[in-house]
Amino acid sequence: MKDTTITFESLKEKLNYFPESSLKKIEDAYLYAKKEHEGEKRLTGDEFITHPLHVAEILASLNADDVTIISALLHEVLNNGKDATKEEIEEKFGSEVAIIVDSISKINKLELMDETESSAIYLRKVLVGLAEDPRVLYIKLADRLHNMRTNWAIKPEKQKDKANETMSVLVPIAHRLGINSIKSELEDICLSYLKPDVYQDILERLDKTKLELNDNLQEMKESLSHLLTDNGIEHEIKGRVKSVYSIYNKLNNGKRWDQIYDILALRIFVEKETDCYTVIGLIHSKYRPLPKRFKDYIANPKANMYQSLHTSVFGSDGEVYEVQVRTYEMDEIAEKGMASHWSYKEKGTRKVQALMEQKLEMFRNIIETNNDESDSSFASNVENDLLGELIYVFTPKGDVIELPKDATPLDFAYRIHGRVGDTTVGAIVNDNIVPLSYNLKNNDIVKIITNNNASPNQDWLSLVKTSQAKSRIKSYFSKKEREEHILKGKTILEKEIRKKKLSINEVLSEENLNKIFKDLKIENLDELYLQIGSLRYTAGYIIALTAEDKHNVEDVLMERIKPTVVKQEKDDIIVDGNSNIMYSLAKCCKPVKGDDIIGFITKGEGVSVHKKTCPNAKDKAERLIKVEWNMASDSMYITDLNILVNNANFLADLVNEASKEKIHIMEIKNKDIDNGTLCSVTIKVKDKEALEHFKNQLNNFKNVKILENV
Repeated sequence: MKDTTITFESLKEKLNYFPESSLKKIEDAYLYAKKEHEGEKRLTGDEFITHPLHVAEILASLNADDVTIISALLHEVLNNGKDATKEEIEEKFGSEVAIIVDSISKINKLELMDETESSAIYLRKVLVGLAEDPRVLYIKLADRLHNMRTNWAIKPEKQKDKANETMSVLVPIAHRLGINSIKSELEDICLSYLKPDVYQDILERLDKTKLELNDNLQEMKESLSHLLTDNGIEHEIKGRVKSVYSIYNKLNNGKRWDQIYDILALRIFVEKETDCYTVIGLIHSKYRPLPKRFKDYIANPKANMYQSLHTSVFGSDGEVYEVQVRTYEMDEIAEKGMASHWSYKEKGTRKVQALMEQKLEMFRNIIETNNDESDSSFASNVENDLLGELIYVFTPKGDVIELPKDATPLDFAYRIHGRVGDTTVGAIVNDNIVPLSYNLKNNDIVKIITNNNASPNQDWLSLVKTSQAKSRIKSYFSKKEREEHILKGKTILEKEIRKKKLSINEVLSEENLNKIFKDLKIENLDELYLQIGSLRYTAGYIIALTAEDKHNVEDVLMERIKPTVVKQEKDDIIVDGNSNIMYSLAKCCKPVKGDDIIGFITKGEGVSVHKKTCPNAKDKAERLIKVEWNMASDSMYITDLNILVNNANFLADLVNEASKEKIHIMEIKNKDIDNGTLCSVTIKVKDKEALEHFKNQLNNFKNVKILENV
């Protein structure tokens, strides 16, 4: 079962849509990859270079651009090449290619460990790749398709795991991107591994009637062709038997074999959109349609840009045929998804283009609004916004808006524009006034009523379903709170100045303000008011900084933190028995809750909190002050780990272990050193106990050593 049919020359024949200049760059990439993979074999026994060639071939069938083809040929050189580096790839092939190849290399190190948290981590990596460049996803899908075609070569116990991962993670993404040609083949292959008995049973049933089915298809095809030719419609017709997975899906949803009416399918291609409707009319005039089986996806495209007319009719032989009618361009988009649309964007319809932009925006919004979320929150948002059940509703002008199931008019409003959402005061759905909590349904026509003087309500956070709407509402209240603090701070300061019988203009002179800004390390007057209004500094403290007989900054702060503030159990650090005192966790040693800590007065930053072992906290005894952790706080703390690694798969192990331990990885930096790779990892962790447990787990991995920090 060797896969030796592909060569660069055979690939080149399928790249005939490129000019010579692009073909030269593609050939350079092939030669570079061939050299990097020289001597390597796949588990199939083939030369390793055949895999990137096949991936490039799959992408060529989607009319992918030259950057995508080049990246596909190079997509394994960082993980499985000899000496390739991202810097070298960037130098030879450009930054776009380098970023894509680097993203794919990271994605390919991860595996689905279970159906919950690890799945979310895997999706995170895929989506982050998309946020940088959507072509990352196309290469990943093509890479997985070829690997699934040769899935027989891996260990039997791994075959099912790989099929499950593909079905749960990649097939839904292929569907959302509208790449039907990849999605359909992946579904059939995965079914053959996940449910081999069912797969074989369906195949055998089809095989028993294959000759008869093909004869029926041919007769119906000829009959329809005569009908359209007689009416002057230029066309092309293709017939097919429905895919095994499609039939399985219907059987799995409770239908019997004899209730599956669309095993036989015909696809009719025409030049113009108007011809599609003419063809449907002609077909219905000759063949009796099944009730409620007509679907107009031209006027109402699916969210993945799919457009076509669908109907099911009884043929003259009594069989039921599913007939799809579309233009050639619509077929390109249906089979190849967004890649095709980019190629044909000059001819693309406004609705299809708008839906594509919505889809890409959804992917990006998921990434941008979840940087500080927990893994479970991120997974939930992915499930709801991207992989969950979707509905399609309309603006009064007929534009299609995609939303998750049970979305409300507020979600709709924020999808239109942030300002529309912020000023929403009501909604009309299908000419009826509805509450903002109303759950929208497919094909609803939604009109949003706005008032420029209106603003969001905190209760909206419990009504909206999309992360985009939640993020916008939270942002509004964060900004509003800031403005209120600034106004409050200005009032408090001016009132205190008058109370001390001082001149506002003199206290807040340019010279004094520059001194305050420098001492407190702030940039403008609004920031000063904000610090006072949010109770970081008192007005008396600020005035004292400007007085002729003022103490130094440290003395004033020492006076401020005398136990006069009512204790509030909300800060992470309690200073000298008081909360609500300005402090900062030192960046040099990054203490986490549970560490032994000390504090000392700083100029402009309040109390600086260090680990007791931190060398930067020594020799400051005269400025020491008692600090302790507020054990009631549920904050997460940022800290660093330095890890010495001699393990190529460590990134995957690290991410999966962090997911299991509910530790959030914020940044990873690698540096090659003499005895391995120094991996510097910035994480968010609950406390010292959780950190120590995580470090112990990592130390259990082969060729991994945690280097002790301060």
